[in-house]
Amino acid sequence: MKAGDALDGRVRGKLVTSLYTQPASLAIGAFCGVGSAWAVTYYSANPYLLGATVLLTAIAVLRVATATRLEPDREDRDAKRLELWYEAGAFSFAFLVGAIAAATISLDLDPGVQLIMVSYAIAYAAAIAARNAGRPMIAIGQLFLALLPLIIVCALEGDVVHGIMAVTTFLLLPAMVSITFNVFDVLRESIAAAETSQKMADKMRDLARTDVVTGLSNRAGLNHEMVEKLMTMGDKDKLALFWLDLDKFKEVNDTLGHPVGDRVLSEVARRLREVAPDGATVARFGGDEFIVACDVVSRAASEELATRLLETISTPFRIDGELLDIGTSMGVALLPDDGSDLDAVMQGADLSLYHAKVNGRNQISFFDASMTRNLMRRKEIEAELRAALQRDELSIFFQPIVDLETGRIRTFEALVRWFHPEKGEMKPDEFIPVAEETGVIITLGNWITTQAAKAAACWPEDVTIAVNLSPVQIRAPGSALGILNAIKEAKLDPSRLELEVTESLFLDDNRHTTRFIEQLAAEGVRFALDDFGTGYSSLGYINKFPFKKIKVDRSFVSGPNVGRKSDAIIRAVAELGSQLEMDIVAEGLETIEQVNVVRDAGCTLGQGYYFSRAVPDYLAATLLTQERQKDRSIRMAG
Repeated sequence: MKAGDALDGRVRGKLVTSLYTQPASLAIGAFCGVGSAWAVTYYSANPYLLGATVLLTAIAVLRVATATRLEPDREDRDAKRLELWYEAGAFSFAFLVGAIAAATISLDLDPGVQLIMVSYAIAYAAAIAARNAGRPMIAIGQLFLALLPLIIVCALEGDVVHGIMAVTTFLLLPAMVSITFNVFDVLRESIAAAETSQKMADKMRDLARTDVVTGLSNRAGLNHEMVEKLMTMGDKDKLALFWLDLDKFKEVNDTLGHPVGDRVLSEVARRLREVAPDGATVARFGGDEFIVACDVVSRAASEELATRLLETISTPFRIDGELLDIGTSMGVALLPDDGSDLDAVMQGADLSLYHAKVNGRNQISFFDASMTRNLMRRKEIEAELRAALQRDELSIFFQPIVDLETGRIRTFEALVRWFHPEKGEMKPDEFIPVAEETGVIITLGNWITTQAAKAAACWPEDVTIAVNLSPVQIRAPGSALGILNAIKEAKLDPSRLELEVTESLFLDDNRHTTRFIEQLAAEGVRFALDDFGTGYSSLGYINKFPFKKIKVDRSFVSGPNVGRKSDAIIRAVAELGSQLEMDIVAEGLETIEQVNVVRDAGCTLGQGYYFSRAVPDYLAATLLTQERQKDRSIRMAG
């Protein structure tokens, strides 16, 4: 079917429907016609007119009843059948009206009776041309059937008056035909324009609800579909919402470019569509986040689906010969188990996703009520920590790192302490994770580096300062420049600053980390690998980056697992350090026995309560003064 024919068909359907609209006008017109016919019959007492009037009445009643009870807007209605049905009634009614009007003249009835029926016939013909212009052939057919009998009878009468009436009535035909087609053209163009506008509106709506890259629903489309799902849910139905966040997508964009990133997103979308059940809503919420929402029969069923989704996305991608391993973190919440409305369930899934990422990524986390309490606690700590930075409630303490051969202090590690005016001392493991999650660690880390550098500038030049760095802090724009400005402001030699990093740093943003380390190392800043032995312990990191020091985690020195194996590991690491000309620091030393063990194993430096706890800056300076005085006393005694 051609586009024009299809349009004509749709327009015809709408115009046929218009024939049945406003049945009241049809009823009024029919009532007037039937009333006029009965008046004629009453005054004429003609049996033929009586029969015609009865038939006219029956047709009028049937037409009005049909128009009143019919539902023309129903999609299953056949427009052609509706049109044929209307034609039959309309043509029959029009012909009987014209015939009765003509009969009043041919039977030479009273002029008043003639006036009643003739005026109705002419008015009916004129009115129908406008009312039924949606189907011109029907309107014109009614026009001719109502007026031709009248024209013929008037012409046959032979007198001047009826002749003039025949001519004027005849001239009414082309005039009303022209009006009918003009109205039809306007109606047709209006319907076509309205249909085009509706199609454009539908297309714009679909575009507004669709993600351009993946073809999935976007955030607006998700909201629309979720509202529709909720409207059809029963009291016992369950809805599961799976919120996914790709773990390593940023690395793909940074290393391979955004076009490849878009292809990864499209592939993720394809996989989600394949795994998601029929009827599920699959949407790209934004960035590298996706949402799958579907009906489930139980929590166990949602757990099975979550596992399949995770396994599907975690399967490596191959794009342009590149094998990409992109995992995903997932948060899951159920309606009504985890919330009574959509907003509560989405918040629960988002919170669960946050826990999945914090707990190590590439895993599934289901919502639990305790998450809300923890979130409130974290927000409270975040607000208080920001205020503490402004009110100078934070302090820097220094714990010495000692040469195991000479007993001299070689380095102080800067450790932040928070003394809350109402809650007392806050533990670092309570507020540092919150600072990292919220980004406050950037401000906090810069402040720690600045304060530590200022303190170290007052110490002897052979004593260095060690500062722990967070991966979040390192990834911040201008992080290296901020550190260089801090030591420049403190007038501290860059070689006296040691930055301690953990292996987790290299798992998230390797390229940026490399630039950061290379830039600072070029200025003389030293780097230490902290908590060695607790992460991946990759020798590749030691080989690639300019580490001058390795800190063996305290779990190998003290704790329930200390023994022959841990001693062997310490010896192996110490031997590695010796060959690479790196210092090996044993953390967590609390007894002389532990000191002897790690020294015998080959560790060069030690840190722990055996030597000293972390102390304020003035006590750190005192420890150094006492150490220097002791050295002078020994030299003088010698």
